[in-house]
Amino acid sequence: MGLEFTAAGVDVDERRQPGESADIMVLRLAVAKACAVEPGPGIVILGADTAVVLDGEVFGKPAGETDALRMLAALSGRRHEVMTGVAVRSGDSTASALSVTEVKFREIRPDEALEYWQSGEPRGKAGAYAIQGYAGAFVEEIAGSYTGVVGLPVLETAELLRAAGIEPSVELKDAI
Repeated sequence: MGLEFTAAGVDVDERRQPGESADIMVLRLAVAKACAVEPGPGIVILGADTAVVLDGEVFGKPAGETDALRMLAALSGRRHEVMTGVAVRSGDSTASALSVTEVKFREIRPDEALEYWQSGEPRGKAGAYAIQGYAGAFVEEIAGSYTGVVGLPVLETAELLRAAGIEPSVELKDAI
């Protein structure tokens, strides 16, 4: 978006609260991440969180191979939702937005899921997949925000930044 930024990891407890819906959870975590960094004067902080949701179950980052293979088997041949919350903190105010996208996977063979895990790509990814990588080959249909599935919904982020007084650029500086 033509913006200069610095990435900072923050330590936020990403566990779902009892009775908390997935949409409220990702919004809460996005705000918590944005508030975990103390902004300097004129600095805007952005936080985001993504969850994959199937039949009400939230699939976060896989704990390991077994967890990742379980998630991929559950998602195989099914529709699921990807929810991404994004929050922008400017001064004393914080605003947030939610992106919800429906994704349908084709059937994924167990050997494909294992090979995918062994590629390293699904590590640290909600639902054990990265749509922008090899897992894009699993996707039959998508309804909603592709960038929200990647993990930062560009439309919602740009709107929040504009509201905070930052105008994203559409200039493609290094385009061929």
